[in-house]
Amino acid sequence: MSQTTLTMEQVAEALERALERFHIPFDAERFAWEGIIPREYKEYTGEARGMGWRGITRFSLGRPPMIDAKFALRYFEIEPEGYSSLEKHTHVHLVVALRGQGRALVGNRVFELKPHDIVYVPSSTPHRWLNPYSEPFGFLCVVDADRDRPRPVAESEWEALKNNPETAPYVF
Repeated sequence: MSQTTLTMEQVAEALERALERFHIPFDAERFAWEGIIPREYKEYTGEARGMGWRGITRFSLGRPPMIDAKFALRYFEIEPEGYSSLEKHTHVHLVVALRGQGRALVGNRVFELKPHDIVYVPSSTPHRWLNPYSEPFGFLCVVDADRDRPRPVAESEWEALKNNPETAPYVF
């Protein structure tokens, strides 16, 4: 068993134990949920253009089979100067900013986010999350439990984003 698999199993077991209590207390001092184990944003996705990422932690807060639902709820936290990959999926995202400030590249727009702002990412829309600020940026993200893997943006999408003055600084 690889270290990644062992870590994934530990994360899943911790989530299952936490959800069995029906209430997962939040520790504001640590900005973490009791019994929830943070992990890396995602597994290495190769050298595809735009798929790199830096300084992101993911907390799985609820997903099947631990809960009887068709969605997964995750919390992501991005360190200062961190960013996600520039990707797209067939599933939608509904994101609620909770902590700090950040930016979201969604399609051909860039949004400034602060706590309680909501961002909707439609199906197959290029998106990237960024934290150019000096404090952590965190957000809840709801997605389908059964979802497709992240894909790099197409060549034509990449060029359009690079040629758009609003999105160009975030296309790398």
